[in-house]
Amino acid sequence: MLAIIVGTHGNFSEELIKTCEMICGETTNVRAVTLAPGEGQEDILKKYEAAIQKMDTDDGVIFLNDLFGGSPYNVACRLAIHHATYGVVAGVNLPMLIEMTGAQVVNEGAGIKEMMSKAVEAGKAGTQMFHASTVEKDEVEDL
Repeated sequence: MLAIIVGTHGNFSEELIKTCEMICGETTNVRAVTLAPGEGQEDILKKYEAAIQKMDTDDGVIFLNDLFGGSPYNVACRLAIHHATYGVVAGVNLPMLIEMTGAQVVNEGAGIKEMMSKAVEAGKAGTQMFHASTVEKDEVEDL
């Protein structure tokens, strides 16, 4: 099964997983890794390694990180460079995590590059805009 590690600054990863579970039910093979104030890259490396040891990584590991270039992202890249079945995606959001938790089961055995592409697509698709100027008058009454 694909292992999903959500690595973020602060408690964002923990809360993101809790919110995903509120919508989708309990997740499997998903871990939060947090970078607390005062911690550095070696701290997050130890946390990533500990999470990986507890997970089923037969189909690889995908790191979903909050910020491109941040410590959680950079350390995930340090790990991924040595493992062909590890992948890293920055810009994690709730639609992306929901898609990945569903894809673990549906796409079991899919390659890491395919899963990374699915994550990016879901993250982008979950970003939408709304403004009153785009709504027709008769549609407003339906709201």
